[in-house]
Amino acid sequence: MASEKILNDKKVLVREIIDNIKNSESVILFQYQGLTVAEMTELRNKLNEVKSNVKIYKNTLLKRALDELKINMDEFLEGPNAVLFGETLLEPIKIIAEYAKDHDKLNIRVGIISGDVASLETIKEYASIPSREGLLTMLASGMIQYVRDLSISLNLYAEKLEGKED
Repeated sequence: MASEKILNDKKVLVREIIDNIKNSESVILFQYQGLTVAEMTELRNKLNEVKSNVKIYKNTLLKRALDELKINMDEFLEGPNAVLFGETLLEPIKIIAEYAKDHDKLNIRVGIISGDVASLETIKEYASIPSREGLLTMLASGMIQYVRDLSISLNLYAEKLEGKED
C-alpha cells in the first residue's frame, strides 16, 4: 500500500496539472521519444521565450487531472508523453508545429485550445495562421490599396477640373 506521503505528492501533482491546464490558452500533448536532451532543451528554450513550458507527467496522473476536468483524451495517454502549456494561443502552437516539421521524432497527438479538445488537424490549422505582425502587415497593405485608389481618383478628378477651366 502506498504511503500517505506518496499519495499526497500525487494529489499535489494532479492539482498542478489541473491548474496548468486551466491557466493555459493552449495545451498540446506530444510524444518526444527519440529526441535528444539537447533537442528537448532547444525546444524548451524556444517555448520559454513565449512564456510556455513543457512538463512530463505519468499518464495515470494526467488521466486523473483530465478526468477531474471532464476532458476525455484517454486514447492518447499511452507511451511517453510530454505536455506543452502555453499562456498564449498561437505562438506555442506555431513553435511546436515548426519544431515537429524539423524533428520527425516529435509527434503532436492532441491539444486543448481555449478549454476545448483540439484534433491534430485543428492544431495544424492554428499553426498555419500568420503571426500577429503578419496579420497587421496584411491589414495595412489592404488598407493602403484603398488609400492609393482614392488618391488616384482624386488626382484624376483634379486633372479633369483643370481641363474644364481652360
